[in-house]
Amino acid sequence: MTAEQKTRCRLCGGDGMVEFLSFGEAPIADGLIREDQLEQQDPTAPLRTLFCTDCTLVQIGETVDPVSLFGDAFRYLSSCSETLLADAEENAQQLIRASALDRSSLVVEIGSNDGHLLKHFLDRGINVLGIDPAPSPAQVAEESGIPTRRAFFSGELAEGMVAQGLRADIVIANNVLAHVPALTDFVSGISLILKPEGVAVIEVPWIFRMMQNLAYDTIYHQHVFYFSLTAISDLLGRHNLFVNDVRHIDSQGGSLRLYIGRQKTAGPSVTGILEEELARGVRDAAIYFDFSRRVEAHRRRLHDMLADLKAKDRRIAAYGASAKGTALLHACGLNNAMIDYVVDRNQIKQGYYMPGSRLPIRSPDLIAQDRPDHVLLLSWNLADEILAQQNSYLEAGGEFIVPIPEPRTITQQSSVVMGSAAASHQ
Repeated sequence: MTAEQKTRCRLCGGDGMVEFLSFGEAPIADGLIREDQLEQQDPTAPLRTLFCTDCTLVQIGETVDPVSLFGDAFRYLSSCSETLLADAEENAQQLIRASALDRSSLVVEIGSNDGHLLKHFLDRGINVLGIDPAPSPAQVAEESGIPTRRAFFSGELAEGMVAQGLRADIVIANNVLAHVPALTDFVSGISLILKPEGVAVIEVPWIFRMMQNLAYDTIYHQHVFYFSLTAISDLLGRHNLFVNDVRHIDSQGGSLRLYIGRQKTAGPSVTGILEEELARGVRDAAIYFDFSRRVEAHRRRLHDMLADLKAKDRRIAAYGASAKGTALLHACGLNNAMIDYVVDRNQIKQGYYMPGSRLPIRSPDLIAQDRPDHVLLLSWNLADEILAQQNSYLEAGGEFIVPIPEPRTITQQSSVVMGSAAASHQ
């Protein structure tokens, strides 16, 4: 697959880019494989992570065409996770109260996926508009009554919306900003459609939590950027937008939810995180090279752990046909010679194959029926939810392997303390 190599920072244009971690030629993480494509080679592209010494932004070195990343093969549905659904409802209710939204208000969500978040606003009679280029989730949203524009959000699209009289009281972009190569154009579009007193709510995985958790499985081609609050504040400030409040969110292994407006009234949550990042070395490449060393050691440990189990004729399955699952399998050299299959609750993924590893994707019901000796938990950020769903497998003597932040096993006896253990890593 063709990928454009970047030698200058996508945000500041500086040439002080330092590579600190590489995964070689990597498969496209969400590019699920149909059975009739198994004889073909998987599309791949180089996957390198770079630190900009000028503005601190971490980014990958090659840009893959977004159309190929978020086309028909992109089949992720947010509503397949009960944890994410509960968080969406709480988030929506909080925004409705805080901004006193009513039937005259408009909420626009960029990267609206299957509409699971916008539904909570629509149910209260609030006007909504979803924007998402991926056909499969957009269709699910439309069938649920969520008005959806199947398009990539951009400054040009925003200009067209404003010309139609569409300006938003709330603009939401959850786990979208990292996907957008044209950062400045994207943020300028948000500024255009946001009403003068409106609020933009943006969630991004926090790079310091990623490094703390060793969550290198979140590094893949769809994620062009890995944000600190320092870097994102720089980006927003170029468009006269300001982070005024920040909340830590457990989803995606540790994220920041940013509340952004046109007035600069930063609260203690903002200044506190900025000071913390500075103290932890956000402007120093050394912390990223240290992360790289720990990643390399972890990759070897996880591979050797599973190779040892396979050498003992243990049967291994995996749970979670996610992009991060593809990334972890590739990074650790795990494939269908070591793992038999992967299961996922998302029915529109079932029947496909994981890119790179070529693992067949099946229903989670297969775990209880087949009873593999071990299940590698690729969706480790949803561990509590999945372990509860698979309690019968654990009761029958099954064993989960949770790979992040350190490989560890979960049995029926140990699962009772999993909740507190997982919380300590969020």
